[in-house]
Amino acid sequence: MAPFFMLDGFLSFLRSEKRYSEHTCVAYKTDLEQFFRFIDVNNQDEIKEVQLNLIRSWMIDLLENDYKTKSVHRKIASIRTFYKWLQRNGEIESNPAQLIRLPKLSVSPPSFARVEEVAEDNLNPLFDESFEGVRDRLMFELLYQMGVRSSELIGILEVNVQEGSVKVLGKRNKERIIPITKKLSQLIKRYRSLKKDLNFKNEFLLVLDNGKKIYPKFVYRKINNYLSRATELSVKSPHVLRHTFATHMLNSGAGLEVLKELLGHSNLSATQVYTHNSFSQLTNIYSQSHPRGAKK
Repeated sequence: MAPFFMLDGFLSFLRSEKRYSEHTCVAYKTDLEQFFRFIDVNNQDEIKEVQLNLIRSWMIDLLENDYKTKSVHRKIASIRTFYKWLQRNGEIESNPAQLIRLPKLSVSPPSFARVEEVAEDNLNPLFDESFEGVRDRLMFELLYQMGVRSSELIGILEVNVQEGSVKVLGKRNKERIIPITKKLSQLIKRYRSLKKDLNFKNEFLLVLDNGKKIYPKFVYRKINNYLSRATELSVKSPHVLRHTFATHMLNSGAGLEVLKELLGHSNLSATQVYTHNSFSQLTNIYSQSHPRGAKK
């Protein structure tokens, strides 16, 4: 059995010093356990003696087993971070994963819903006025109108919701305040009233039908269902609504710097991925509007 006990100190480092989310820590742990099983290590000395060729062999095996290039990049990043931690602690002299050459990462533009697909008239028939219906509508609107991640949605506390804004705890415990519309504030009030009637006193804003905190698979299942009914998208995850928020904001004139702050990105390069969709919109308008490009 692989010596997974070495991971305890590493995971503690990720949580306390790097301030990674629990979701990210679980992903690192899973990647490392998978790697240890592949190279069949039996003790911590063997882990310290791992060379570049073993890591490269694992990477090739992942690609041959049809892992997506993006997933392979993440897994190798887990290995690099682990061995960098060992190096920092004086356990090894050099990081064996530092020089590995990764496969070229193809970046596809994010999927997003069309404006008419997430318009109120199109969505209204999907939700009733029961607690479940209002709660589901609120989940959908918070994801679309605020552009939050699923984990951020789940973590919204009652005390963090104000009349015109919501405080969100993002990656690495970085807080940001996102403005909300008057209509969204009214939806929150309606939901809170139903929540109070059911005597649900959970500190988290969004709860299940039994009053307990919502969880990732629940959010995915709900949003997947509503996107399936409202859109023609092939990808129907909660993150699509974050992409939709960003794309619609850019297409309506929002600047990249503003969008970066709203999305909670640490650098502008992460936000620039949405400019592809925005440019496509501009190209479409240009081709229809300019005398030389107008379609006959």
